[in-house]
Amino acid sequence: MLKVKSIKRLPAALFLILVSLLMFVPVYLIIVNSLKDSTQSSAMGVELPTSLHFENYLTVIEEGKLGSAFINSTLYATGATILVVLFSASAAFVLSRNRSRFNKFLYLFIALGIAMPLNYVPLTKVMQATGLINTIHGIIFLYAATKIPFGVFLIYAFVDSIPKEIDEAAIMDGCSPLKLFFSVIFPLLTPAWVTAGILSFLDFWSEFILPLYFLQSSTKWPMTLAVYNFFGRFQANWNLVSADIVLTILPVIFIYLLGQRYIISGMTTGAVKG
Repeated sequence: MLKVKSIKRLPAALFLILVSLLMFVPVYLIIVNSLKDSTQSSAMGVELPTSLHFENYLTVIEEGKLGSAFINSTLYATGATILVVLFSASAAFVLSRNRSRFNKFLYLFIALGIAMPLNYVPLTKVMQATGLINTIHGIIFLYAATKIPFGVFLIYAFVDSIPKEIDEAAIMDGCSPLKLFFSVIFPLLTPAWVTAGILSFLDFWSEFILPLYFLQSSTKWPMTLAVYNFFGRFQANWNLVSADIVLTILPVIFIYLLGQRYIISGMTTGAVKG
C-alpha cells in the first residue's frame, strides 16, 4: 500500500524537484561567475571557473563601499522589523480580543493597506512636512508603515488559537495589561510574529524604490542602491557585479534559513484560522 502511494506521489515530487532546480539556476550562475576573471565571466556561462578568483569579493567590498551599505541595510531592516513586530502584535491582540464594530472596521481598514498601492506624491509631501526625508529614522518609519498591515493580518488570526482563559488567569494573578501581553501572550505568538518579522526583514533588505526616492545622501544608501551604483560603474565586469550580488543576498538566505520552521508553522496556522 505504501509503495502504491509512493509511486503516485513520484510525478509530483519530480515536478517539485524540477521547479527547485530551475529556481536555483540564476543563483548558480551568479555564484559561479563571481569566481571567474573578467574575460571568462563576460559570457555569463554555466561552466565552472578555470581558476578561483576570491579577490573579486575584496574588490567589491572596497570599490563598492559595501561595508557602510551593509551597516545601513542592517540598521534599516532591523529597526523597521522591530517596529513591525511590536506594533503588529499588540494591535492584532487588542483588535482580536475586543471585537466591537469599531475594532472590526479598524482591522479591515488596516488590512486594506496590504492591497493598496503607495501614492508617492502625498507620501513625499508628508515626508517633507515631518522632516523625515534623507534621515535614518525616517526610512525606518517608512519601511515599518508599509508592513504593519501585513503583520496585523497575519498575527490577528493566530491570536484566536490562544484561549481567553489564559488572559483571565493572568489578570486574576495580578498582571497589568502590559505585563499580560509581553510576559504571557507575546511568547505564545512566537511563530506568528517571527514569521511576520522575517518576511518583513526580507522585503526591507531588498527594498529599492523607497530609499531611492527618500535618501539623497549616498552615505546613507542601503545595499540595493550600492549594488545599483556599482553596476553602473562596473557593468563591463560581470565577475565583480556577480560578486556584489552574492554578498547582497547572503544575509537574506541566512535569515530565511534561520527562521524557516517558524515561517512554515506561522503561515500554516494563519491559513487555517480566520
